[in-house]
Amino acid sequence: MGVTGASGIVLARRLLEVLKEKGVETHLIVSSGARDIIQYESPDIDLASLASVIHSNDNLAASISSGSFETDGMVIIPASMKTVGQVAHGIADNLIVRAADVCLKEERKLIVVPREAPLNLIHLRNLTTLKEAGVTIIPPVLAFYPKPQSIDDMVDFVVGKVLDSLNIEHNLYRKWSGKKDQD
Repeated sequence: MGVTGASGIVLARRLLEVLKEKGVETHLIVSSGARDIIQYESPDIDLASLASVIHSNDNLAASISSGSFETDGMVIIPASMKTVGQVAHGIADNLIVRAADVCLKEERKLIVVPREAPLNLIHLRNLTTLKEAGVTIIPPVLAFYPKPQSIDDMVDFVVGKVLDSLNIEHNLYRKWSGKKDQD
């Protein structure tokens, strides 16, 4: 799991919490930009305590930098537009991008949760390039059909969508069951 310097650190925290509860082994990489955002948004968040293994973003020789290290996939949450652009263009100068590049070359699941609004044309083209390469893109878009009562409910919806994409069962939000016919 890569955490980059985009707003939305609570999404990363919640995903790590759920994966830890489910006994899923996680390898965490936190960019320097993400560390700055953590200090600004939520200095009490300790992502490292929720992960199985921590890697330095500068360590391009880490286990997860090789295709021979088998993983089920990778999530970049939140994903800055800088990281989106680097992944889209194969600029693997840090471990987050290298691990994403490995997922692409090994045809493993890669999920990107981009955090930016509004999106400019360059952002859209980079996201299109990722989609064309097989990346699942899950923008943290609000949904109101589950009837959220709090910000935590909205965070759980986005994290639930990531878990859905990873085929991990959860009860983080009420799934759409269709509109019932009216007599």
